[in-house]
Amino acid sequence: MTGDHTMNALRERFVGELILPSDSGYETARQVFNAMIDRHPALIARCGGTVDVVAAVNYAREHRLEVAVRCGGHSVAGLSVCDDGILIDLSRLKSINVDPEAKTARAGGGVLWGEFDATTQQYGLHTPGGRVTTTGIGGFTLGGGYGWTSAKHGLACDNLISAEVVLADGRVVRASENENADLLWGLRGGAGTSGS
Repeated sequence: MTGDHTMNALRERFVGELILPSDSGYETARQVFNAMIDRHPALIARCGGTVDVVAAVNYAREHRLEVAVRCGGHSVAGLSVCDDGILIDLSRLKSINVDPEAKTARAGGGVLWGEFDATTQQYGLHTPGGRVTTTGIGGFTLGGGYGWTSAKHGLACDNLISAEVVLADGRVVRASENENADLLWGLRGGAGTSGS
């Protein structure tokens, strides 16, 4: 994959956990919801924050590695994991902040729909979400997101008002109606690993 020198440099600046195929937790860490998908990434980067996502994206770009991004790992097509590339695992990014007055919520890339629902419902709020509680909000929303209440309230992507995005060049930008509006448009239903 890459030399020890560059891997050590990544380890020095990485807050989360880096998992290699030789590590004891690798087999469990590479698994996704669809057991028919059996892929083996060269590196799993279990991120501890945005700075880790930036480091992982930069590492992938510098070493020309394919990138897969995973939260819940429910992509039926297997987009949540790759062979011989880097799996950017967002499962530790669990923050949820609700603004009941504005009727909005901000969630980290590792939040699952069950966690999001449990938090927003404390304020009497709801947005169409995954039918399976262990589905990640990011992939579901980027894929459009048809949930139980979509007939009345639209798709999950219709309710996305902004996103923090790590671009392929490692820059972190905000996509909203007022900032990078074309990127927000692309993220709404963009599917795959758009905006990862």
